[in-house]
Amino acid sequence: MKKNTIKWAMYLNYFVFAILLNSVGIVILKAQRNYGVDELEASILEAFKDLPIAIVSFLIASFLPRIGYKRAMLIGLGLVYVACITMYFGNSFATAKLLFATVGVSFALIKVSVYSLIGTVTENQQEHNSLMSSIEGVFMIGIALAYFLFPAFNSETNPDAWLNVYWLLAGISGVSFAFLFLAKSESQVEIPGVNLLDDFKQMFQLMAKLLTIVFVISAFLFVMIEQGIMSWLPTFNSKVLHLPENISIMMASILAISLAVGRLAAGFLTKKINWIWILSACIIIAMLIVIFVLPKAVGLEVKTITSLSDIPLIGFAFPLVGLFIAPIYPLLNSVVLSALPKRLHSSMTGLIVVFSALGGTLGSRIIGYLFKNEGPENAFFYTLIPMLLLLFSFFILKKLTTTDENSSRN
Repeated sequence: MKKNTIKWAMYLNYFVFAILLNSVGIVILKAQRNYGVDELEASILEAFKDLPIAIVSFLIASFLPRIGYKRAMLIGLGLVYVACITMYFGNSFATAKLLFATVGVSFALIKVSVYSLIGTVTENQQEHNSLMSSIEGVFMIGIALAYFLFPAFNSETNPDAWLNVYWLLAGISGVSFAFLFLAKSESQVEIPGVNLLDDFKQMFQLMAKLLTIVFVISAFLFVMIEQGIMSWLPTFNSKVLHLPENISIMMASILAISLAVGRLAAGFLTKKINWIWILSACIIIAMLIVIFVLPKAVGLEVKTITSLSDIPLIGFAFPLVGLFIAPIYPLLNSVVLSALPKRLHSSMTGLIVVFSALGGTLGSRIIGYLFKNEGPENAFFYTLIPMLLLLFSFFILKKLTTTDENSSRN
């Protein structure tokens, strides 16, 4: 595929999976209301999404170049097309588990392919940082759209009306499949592997590097924060702010929009400001929002609300934390991938996806546990712990990447 075609394919595929993958928070809320499960049981959907991502990424990342990135992405899109239709006809908590398991498997193929291809279409770290942030920004735009798509299909008289959204999602997946299928392929952008044994050795050798260890811990911590908040914000809006279901879901879109703006802005800022200062400032501001803004939102006296305009301004403030945590994930990924040879990008991406998936699963489970046992008004305060650990990890990564750069020059 030509470089411009590759970029458009990556944007479109990420957009499709953003809607599917991150609808988990909406389905968690639906599962509690439509399928009669409690908070802790509903949180298992995150595991059904993330564990297949982790397992498949680990198994296929090292030799995915042999399969071909285009072919891998087509397989992923085909699987979710079938899964969306199955969810419509299945209409059960078990079918929701199957849906997210399929989305997880497919996203593993998509993400490893996209992250590996970024290194082939960029020339330096600045370009890598910018494209990575832009792609992740498009991903967050897709997430924001999901928070409006699902309410659009809700009906007060028909509790199953929301399932019609899966026909639309199947259609979008089909369009993305057709776009990618018709794109011309050029073999030079596929990076050939050596052999399967060497491929797995490369992955395990990467895991032994201090740089990799610190990075995967950082990625794990970030996704724990992001997915924990994103998956449970609709429930927080419903149970703490006492918003109607549709408005609870649409309010959660503010977080996704904030994440999108933050990541797109990071694509420009990293061209002028060193990544360490951007990330340090962002995590400190995010911690201040949790400490000072969240208590005011929790203590908000909510009157009758029928539309977004009825919500006091402070109710919109906490989701703005997304604006400041947004640049963390793409910049961390870009910094580490840029420090490695391109032949190791697929293996490293596999590790990124594995630990990101584990972080997302654990984050959602922890927040689900806290919602049930500590109360929904207290659960999000515990995100301060991984935020503080992240701040320390930034400076360790900066030192390690600087050392590697100096060593490579010598």
